[in-house]
Amino acid sequence: MFDSGNTGFMLVCAMLVLLMTPGLAFFYGGLSRRKNVVNTMIMVFGVLGIVAITWTIFGWSFAYGGDGSIPFFGGFDQIGLAGLVANITGEAPEALSHDCYPAMADVVFQLAFCMITTAIITGSLAGRMKYGAICAFVAIWTIVVYPPLAHMVWGGDGSLIGDTIGALDFAGGDVVHISSGLTGLVLCL
Repeated sequence: MFDSGNTGFMLVCAMLVLLMTPGLAFFYGGLSRRKNVVNTMIMVFGVLGIVAITWTIFGWSFAYGGDGSIPFFGGFDQIGLAGLVANITGEAPEALSHDCYPAMADVVFQLAFCMITTAIITGSLAGRMKYGAICAFVAIWTIVVYPPLAHMVWGGDGSLIGDTIGALDFAGGDVVHISSGLTGLVLCL
């Protein structure tokens, strides 16, 4: 049974993070030179579409799939959100995240964090990288780098940083800020 209070809270939180990403586009647009404003903003908005596709097809499974036996990778069992909608409509216990709200709300919440992370990366590339190159990079990065790191920190039982080492990351400092900052620095150099 879904808890309406927790479900509403997760949806509001996901919405607020989703609103930050277009806000970041305007923020970066205001910081860039006049000739790069449109390119900078379009890069952030392009990230929204690319990440939505890659997270739905691969990212969620690579970050939160599997049985927890691999500490640095989720698994292939939930590619394309396989079975998630069927579990929700069938009211299966697997449809609940943390035993109180729909797992789909968790998918959208984590999708929003993947979006804001890749949008932060685009801020370091204003006027330095072509649009097609950043789109290709983001498509690969959101499959190869972000989901395994999210699994290592937020993956729950069996995760490398969150469970084995015991580090706590409540505000996304490890996954969001360290990964986007280091990636942006490497790309900028």
